[in-house]
Amino acid sequence: MKPIEKKNPQGRKLVSVMVPCYNEAENVEAIIAAIIRQMEELPQYAFEVLLIDNCSTDGTREIIRRICAGEKRVKAIFNVKNFGQFNSPYYALLQCRGDCAISICADFQDPVEMIPEFLRYWEEGYQIVCGVKTSSKESRLMYGLRTIYYKLIKKFSAVDQIEHFTGFGLYDRSFLDVLRSLNDPTPFLRGIVAELGGRRKEIPYEQPLRRAGKTHNNWYTLYDAAMLSVTSYTKVGMRIAVFAGAIFAIISLLIGLVYLVMKLIYWDRFVAGQAPSVIITSLMGSILLCFIGILGEYISAINMRTMHRPLVVEEERLNFDEPEGGSSDD
Repeated sequence: MKPIEKKNPQGRKLVSVMVPCYNEAENVEAIIAAIIRQMEELPQYAFEVLLIDNCSTDGTREIIRRICAGEKRVKAIFNVKNFGQFNSPYYALLQCRGDCAISICADFQDPVEMIPEFLRYWEEGYQIVCGVKTSSKESRLMYGLRTIYYKLIKKFSAVDQIEHFTGFGLYDRSFLDVLRSLNDPTPFLRGIVAELGGRRKEIPYEQPLRRAGKTHNNWYTLYDAAMLSVTSYTKVGMRIAVFAGAIFAIISLLIGLVYLVMKLIYWDRFVAGQAPSVIITSLMGSILLCFIGILGEYISAINMRTMHRPLVVEEERLNFDEPEGGSSDD
């Protein structure tokens, strides 16, 4: 993908603030207003707000349309369907025209107040400024499970992964050009930042609760995210399958030899029965099914990357013919 030309006639650096949306009717207007207020306190920058809607069904699009009609600094992309929690924001970053882009969630769990700090470190020469959660007001169980997940991925990955990094952060234009060159149909931004990102600054913060509405994450989406990181950056699943297969083969061989010796010595008294055979068969069958599933995840990831499908398919764009600027009259 060719780099997008920026058009900022005012000579100020252009900051793109990207907000992915899916059924955020209760939050989208407030998050746009908060971003605009924050950016207007930084008059040295021109800015645009880019929203990408992942086929919302709760009226989010109608609110975005109304805002875009009155505020030309707000742009929007509507997808024809829901393309998932990774493809849609990644694609939106590729459409940002700024000297840098800031990714921020619509639910206020990414603090808007951190934008000036991101820009300060960017001006100091950092290509990527990451917001990293050090604590969260969500349930302790979920935060603890996420911590275990991040530590496991970091331990088994060949790339030094960033713990508790969800994508919230600032990305320099040079890194956005790297993203455009990848042509990855199943991108995992958190891993790409750790693997290919340049000079990076990590900013700790406490994650607040959602402002309104319910989270769209469930156990399936969390599992999907976990497996994408596993299949993209680790070989641990296949390695465990190999080692476990070898260990259980040795154990089965030893058990078989013990039974053979016992039968030869006590041939008239030793009765093995059917229970051991059934138990061992069930155990090995379940282990095989588990590892076939893990292997299937890797094959599925390979299959997705060889199909070269687009990240998203757009239905409509709003305000992309408008020049960027620091005021709605530009």
